[in-house]
Amino acid sequence: MTQKDINKLLRRYYQYLKLEKSFSQNTIDAYQRDLQKFFHFIEEKQKNPLEVELEDFHEFSALLHDVGIHPTSLYRILMGVRSFYKFLVMTCELDNDPTELLDLPQKPQHLPDILSVEEIDAIENAIDLSQSEGQRNKAMIEVMFSCGLRVSELCNLKLSDLYLDEGFIKVTGKGSKQRLVPISSKAVKELNLYFADRCHIAVKEGYEDFVFLSQLRKKSLSRIMVFHVVKELVEKAGIKKTVSPHTFRHSFATSLLEGGANLRAIQAMLGHESISTTEIYMHIDTSHLREEILTHHPRYQKNKQ
Repeated sequence: MTQKDINKLLRRYYQYLKLEKSFSQNTIDAYQRDLQKFFHFIEEKQKNPLEVELEDFHEFSALLHDVGIHPTSLYRILMGVRSFYKFLVMTCELDNDPTELLDLPQKPQHLPDILSVEEIDAIENAIDLSQSEGQRNKAMIEVMFSCGLRVSELCNLKLSDLYLDEGFIKVTGKGSKQRLVPISSKAVKELNLYFADRCHIAVKEGYEDFVFLSQLRKKSLSRIMVFHVVKELVEKAGIKKTVSPHTFRHSFATSLLEGGANLRAIQAMLGHESISTTEIYMHIDTSHLREEILTHHPRYQKNKQ
């Protein structure tokens, strides 16, 4: 097999990930980097990608382990390689999957830090509202915690996705799947205060519908910018935990679970992609989801007092 043939196969595979699996470009790029690691390995062994055997994968796995690759990364890399060879079997490039009997390392069960309501309040109180982007940042933090959004979902949230009078927002998650998520009155309040500032931004063409904007760049916030804002505010609040935008999402789910919310409702609210959670989501009424949030999330309970 020539390099031209390999490149052709790879293009088909990445197209499959994008069009049929609906993976984001970030995920596809990660698969590409991990697959290249394996290709470099078998190239040194002077082997064709279609002629590799189970032993080659064992050697590759052992090599990654020996050079100190973290178990989480090792698991991800091997899963990415296995995905490619499953694709080759599916497209009849191979008769048998050489990775079928590959033993994967146990995926580490890392429990991330979570934030209490008091810590989230401390983060919001650390925001300097006299700064031009202060209210935006407060609304951003509150929406992440009240709605349990991924950072990409936050960055891509549109004005046309907001149904604030009805108490919902429409979220586009992984695989372009959409879901309705209840939003607290506190988050609505912070958004409306932010909109009073947002209306003065001369937004670049094509970004008019995005909720959260950079005043400097005049367009939607990037993931990196959100990470930067969160890191800065956590430091100002004096919180020593490891906190990222995802921490607010995890804190959202944990608050609901500890408050007694139905686990299936939480899975649906988070927009999980597994077959079981997708099936569950299809059978849960949206009004019931709203009831779970209103009953068990601390932001909503405070509003009742």
